[in-house]
Amino acid sequence: MKLARWLKHVLRTPRAVDRALPPPALARIEQAIAEGEATHRGEVRLAVEASLPWSYLKRDAPVRERAEMLFAKLRVWDTDERNGVLIYVELADHGIEIVADRGVARVVAPEAWPPIIAAMAQRLREGHFEGGLLAGIDAVNRLLAQHFPATEGARNRDELPNRPWVGGR
Repeated sequence: MKLARWLKHVLRTPRAVDRALPPPALARIEQAIAEGEATHRGEVRLAVEASLPWSYLKRDAPVRERAEMLFAKLRVWDTDERNGVLIYVELADHGIEIVADRGVARVVAPEAWPPIIAAMAQRLREGHFEGGLLAGIDAVNRLLAQHFPATEGARNRDELPNRPWVGGR
């Protein structure tokens, strides 16, 4: 494990997320997820952590590994059409990952995700944390609406919570 990375994670407390996402921002993000999901049959989850858990740091695990574990832990895979998408943000490494379930992966090319991540990263670097997350959520919602549009007359069942998951709480 690299000392510099370890220090970044040790010094990045859960309060960093609280400063970046105060309760009103969390409420607006939750609302954006709900509004976006009304346009499609997919499910969007947002997970944010200040830093990686020690078990990941001691083996110098990549941010992607944590995102994939949270994809499973938060049961994003557990939707009827396998059309869940997790947006994961980890502050200490400035990591952003998007993990899509296999139903989404069948219809959305892997090349669709890097531009969304890059746009989010740019906004986060500029200090627009909430705006960056909302932009990413909007882009994912647009992709899901394109490939899994809401069907007329059918109830669009909300299968996962819309509230962002915040690590350390």
